[in-house]
Amino acid sequence: MLAPAIVILAAGLGVRLGRPFPKPLTQLRDGRSILEQQWRSLTTAFPDSPIHIVVGFKHELIMEAFPDALFVYNPDYSETNTSKSLLRALRLIRGSGVVWLNGDVVFDPRLLDELGPWVQSDRSVVCVNDARVAEEEVKYSLDGDGNVAALSKQVEAPLGEAVGINFVAEGDRRTLVRHLEDCDDQDYFERGIETAIAARELVIRPVDVSRYLAIEVDTEDDLGAANAALEQ
Repeated sequence: MLAPAIVILAAGLGVRLGRPFPKPLTQLRDGRSILEQQWRSLTTAFPDSPIHIVVGFKHELIMEAFPDALFVYNPDYSETNTSKSLLRALRLIRGSGVVWLNGDVVFDPRLLDELGPWVQSDRSVVCVNDARVAEEEVKYSLDGDGNVAALSKQVEAPLGEAVGINFVAEGDRRTLVRHLEDCDDQDYFERGIETAIAARELVIRPVDVSRYLAIEVDTEDDLGAANAALEQ
């Protein structure tokens, strides 16, 4: 099968972290930016995959830092959320499945090894952490067959959190595009997954990556936790 395309969502304002530049360019203690940590991990795990970065807020800074990337511009970055940034990228990609992730996730590169078998078999998945269930995070539940049943910040009896790293199979990409088109501007991309599941148009499996580092950096506390974990 073709190597998957990769999409990094990096268009947002990053208001909660409060940096004067795109949040993915936030420097970690090891000297790399969050986005550089992602780039190195992704190019190692998927050396033949094109990497698309969805940009918006101060996009020229990201473009200068990553000249080898392909760029998708979201001109509505200040009025839209990740559902619309992902939609713009998926509309451009043809002929392969897509690994996508939020541009603020600091993660252990070994986590990507867990995606390999699913990418090779072209089956859609979301990476989840069953070790924690924080109030503000996207959570999930399962149906009787072990597939994802619900995926949002409001899930009854959640089993864990989604970590913001996912794969949509080539055969499911158009379905996800249609549901992202129906999302409200402020919806996260998980809303498109959830409505596709509810319509019985998408089957998506959870991949448990609890044993690996995966932290979305929204606040200074998150950044401190990510740095502390990287130093272990």
